[in-house]
Amino acid sequence: MKIFLIPALLLVLVSGCAEVKPWHRNILAQRDMQLVPDKIEAYIDDHIYFSKEASTGGSGIGGGGCGCN
Repeated sequence: MKIFLIPALLLVLVSGCAEVKPWHRNILAQRDMQLVPDKIEAYIDDHIYFSKEASTGGSGIGGGGCGCN
């Protein structure tokens, strides 16, 4: 059983690696493909979340639960 398990595991690990071709990099660099496409919108969402949750920390936004900052 172990004889088949180790090669199968190695095959699964190696098959997950992929090389990005140069002509595909322009697609991955588009704004829609970014983890945070709009930094201002993400900042506003974080500010609203931390203001409503009455907590700070984790993303560098100052202020308390009142939403005054």
